[in-house]
Amino acid sequence: MLFPDSFASRGLGSQCREHNRKVHASRERVADANAARRWLASQSYIRPDHISLLGWSNGGIATLWAVRRTAAPRDGSADFRSAVAFYPGCRRLRETAWSARVPTLILIGSVDDWTPAAACQQMVAGARGRSAQAEIVVYPGAHHDFDRANLPLRLRTGLVNTADPSGKAHGGTNPAARADALERVPQWLAK
Repeated sequence: MLFPDSFASRGLGSQCREHNRKVHASRERVADANAARRWLASQSYIRPDHISLLGWSNGGIATLWAVRRTAAPRDGSADFRSAVAFYPGCRRLRETAWSARVPTLILIGSVDDWTPAAACQQMVAGARGRSAQAEIVVYPGAHHDFDRANLPLRLRTGLVNTADPSGKAHGGTNPAARADALERVPQWLAK
């Protein structure tokens, strides 16, 4: 596994409270994901046609931008095999008529008040018929960070890009959603 860090590598911390971000999911983070894919593909111990992309929250947004149909590699290198996005924000992607070029799984909570499931559901429904296999799982009663181990439900404040302008959102472990995700993701990646 390789975990590129688009923020710390640029001398930045968490971007959850930054209104004027210097690193964007749709540009710099996509470029970082593709650079990581190309680097991995060049390693002798890696099968270039078996590289998948996973992302959480803003990284999930970057994942969806990176696998959209119009962002295919133009350099002849092997593409991502598949993608998984945990609780991404889908509003902007939905507005761009998103569709995926590789099988893409989205996992999100039904009560996520930071990145609401409805926008992702609409985005996936809108992509039917013009997209590679895109699947969404909405976990009942799950909030943002549902897959984090032992994270009590808490209210975060001062956030940007929340579902409403309050800047408040909840996050915490949902044991049922976490257990399902831990089983579902490896099965998705093994396809």
